[in-house]
Amino acid sequence: MATKAEDVKIMEKALGVTKKELSPMEYARFLAIITPKVGDSVREIRKFRDTITEEEFLKMLKRKGAEIIP
Repeated sequence: MATKAEDVKIMEKALGVTKKELSPMEYARFLAIITPKVGDSVREIRKFRDTITEEEFLKMLKRKGAEIIP
């Protein structure tokens, strides 16, 4: 029987392969598709939003190769 650590390793490997094959927009959509839809997503998004500045978020997107349109 697989352990939790083995499951995590497999998921990380799969996400790495997927990230290489998809564009940043496709990868973001993929993550949205596979993410469990449990809990209060609005609250989670607001919590994330409150922990990072807009400039930091834009820098993160640019590092990931996203096209930023002014």
